[in-house]
Amino acid sequence: MAFKKRDKAEQYGLINQTSGKPSKHRDELFHKKHAVFFKRVLQVLPSQQLDTHRISVAYFAISGLDLLDSLGDIENDKENIIDWIYSLQIQPNETGTNLDQCGFRGCSMLGHPYDTQQAKNQQIPYDSSNIAMTYTSLASLLILGDDLSRVHKKAVIQGVKSLQQDDGSFVSVLEGSEYDMRFVYCACCISHILNDWSGIDVKKAASYIVQSLSYEGAFGQRPYNEAHGGSTFCAVGSLYLMGRLQVALSESQLTALRRWLLRRQDTGFTGRPNKDADTCYSFWVGAALEMLGVLDLTDVTFNRSFVLSAQSPITGGFSKYPNHSPDPLHSYLGLAGLAQIELTTT
Repeated sequence: MAFKKRDKAEQYGLINQTSGKPSKHRDELFHKKHAVFFKRVLQVLPSQQLDTHRISVAYFAISGLDLLDSLGDIENDKENIIDWIYSLQIQPNETGTNLDQCGFRGCSMLGHPYDTQQAKNQQIPYDSSNIAMTYTSLASLLILGDDLSRVHKKAVIQGVKSLQQDDGSFVSVLEGSEYDMRFVYCACCISHILNDWSGIDVKKAASYIVQSLSYEGAFGQRPYNEAHGGSTFCAVGSLYLMGRLQVALSESQLTALRRWLLRRQDTGFTGRPNKDADTCYSFWVGAALEMLGVLDLTDVTFNRSFVLSAQSPITGGFSKYPNHSPDPLHSYLGLAGLAQIELTTT
């Protein structure tokens, strides 16, 4: 295993083949280039395939700038961005008959951009919120310094409640969708942010999470699915927010979970066995290990060097693998992974 890790480290240029030490050029964070990358993302948000997820892409950029301590770079645009996010809110009507639909949509395609009053007065039939977009909207507002005073909190919580299924899982939209661990995590984050857990049957949600624990020792997206780094983060994060991490799982299950996560380190971290390391899992797996109290057992040097090797020295941003094109998701998660090992402040 040690030889395999060293071979891959040399392949990606993470270590000097002569000295065996980490390559010096992998120790530099291109801070200014990444800030420019995220500002560019905010200026050219997707308008086709990812249009309905536009707020999530904006969240990656806003949170990325926050991690870089560069929110001041968009100071003049903050209020404009905040107003745009609020215009994505599905607001309750006067009779309260649409509460199950309330929350935030992902883009203004079905709404009224920048005009919250028009959005309230001219509501669109069959227009429903998306639980993931509601989470990223609320998180973005908080990062931008908003006090959430314009959020219809009770309506948002009712919108979350309407999405929980009988088995404890959540769908993303009222009209129906796939149901899995991602949306359980989003529901928990929304409840935590608004300090209101009345929209979740916590017992059912925790039961769904435990049933999704695979024979491998980690969590799949749903019961009987293969264990995966992303769904494991969502499961651990959900139990952590619910205050049930140490209650829902036995000590032997927690030990097996820690072991599975620790074994995901190659140079960086992989999402599943026999897969290559991927920038985003430095956060997904790293954050799960941090919540479980064992992130200090990982090889920080290899992790840091791998993530930094995925930077683009030309455009800024991080890619999935070294020498690939950067994208907003991996750029944000790469920085978030580095933040866990306290690199972004240097």
